[in-house]
Amino acid sequence: MQKNIPFSKETIQSIIAKYPTPFHIYDERAMIENAKNLQKAFSWNTGFKEFFAVKATPNPYLVKLFSKIGFGADCSSHAELVLSEKTGVVGENIMFTSNNTAAYEYQKARELGAIINLDDISHIAFLEEVAGIPDIISFRYNPGELKSGNDIIGNPEEAKYGLTEAQIFEAYKIMKDKGVTRFGIHTMVASNELNSQYFIETADIMFSLMIKLNKQLGITFEFVNLGGGVGIPYKPEQNAVDIEYISKGIQKKYTEILVQNNLAPVKLYLELGRYITGPYAYLITQVQHFKDTYRKYVGVDASMANLMRPGMYGAYHHITVLGKENAPATHIYDVTGSLCENNDKFAIQRALPEIEKHDILAIHDTGAHGHAMGFNYNGKLQSAELLLRTDGSVKCIRRAETLDDYFATLDFDGLSSF
Repeated sequence: MQKNIPFSKETIQSIIAKYPTPFHIYDERAMIENAKNLQKAFSWNTGFKEFFAVKATPNPYLVKLFSKIGFGADCSSHAELVLSEKTGVVGENIMFTSNNTAAYEYQKARELGAIINLDDISHIAFLEEVAGIPDIISFRYNPGELKSGNDIIGNPEEAKYGLTEAQIFEAYKIMKDKGVTRFGIHTMVASNELNSQYFIETADIMFSLMIKLNKQLGITFEFVNLGGGVGIPYKPEQNAVDIEYISKGIQKKYTEILVQNNLAPVKLYLELGRYITGPYAYLITQVQHFKDTYRKYVGVDASMANLMRPGMYGAYHHITVLGKENAPATHIYDVTGSLCENNDKFAIQRALPEIEKHDILAIHDTGAHGHAMGFNYNGKLQSAELLLRTDGSVKCIRRAETLDDYFATLDFDGLSSF
């Protein structure tokens, strides 16, 4: 089976003439269409908002692109807060959800007027001491044994994130006693989950918890943030999540639980990243070497430094050999980078068409947790990020790193007197 690509070999060759491989290229048209479909699916909820998970693809051009259609930004660090600020996304268009958070990060979030979503009950006192208590507060709920997790995020009982049910009741009481009058609630218990029913079940748990909190503490909620975790079909045989099915299922639970208990209206928030951008970017790399020992290896000019997921998780990323989309997959290869690590492989024993030197490979589904997870081991330099615009033009939205960038934090001049 094959996956489609939004460009031809000739188009990529013309891009390579200006921007050498490797690079990530994003499909603007597909991303925006997908984003608008998400908004349409949840249009039944007045106040619905997607807070794009900046961690997935921390590029200001993409954050701004999504802000133009009404997305906010889900931030988890000081740098992500500043990136959002520089794109004009501020105030309650930012959801700040972090863990083990430093004082300066809370201070920046308060400066920007972001919605702060606390990960631990002990952070109430810490936040009050270093930045003050905001007008609106949210807490991240960890449902423990009520939900199963997955390999990426871990089972809730083993995850470092969120408050227990007993803690969350205490936390909201503390905040109410401190004079807070505006409340939200949040959870995030999955990552790259393809079971649509999973998210409906999460909504059921959260809506029911909100009822109990309201009855016991007398608080109402402005919003419930159901987090992210909606997966994408990395493998050709996998089916995409049906976002309309998820929305209708959540709407049914919303009516049965929140409306029937007179807690509506409540704004529904999501913080999807992978779902928004993941399927719509490609790591473009060229073949530079072959090796034939116990296996046949194809060596490309990209490495795990450009895409960590296969080496880190054993994750599958589909590969298209440009110009050979319809050729039979008659050869078995390991497709590798050049790091001094044996897990620096994009594919292991993968059936592909016969590959020749200088062939161009498009590694699919790198639009989230791709460039974002890059690193500099072995002195590898971060690649460029390009945006394929709706009019067919190409915009460089992040230039490739240079050696000067890599050495910028080192004082070579000081070596002479060392």
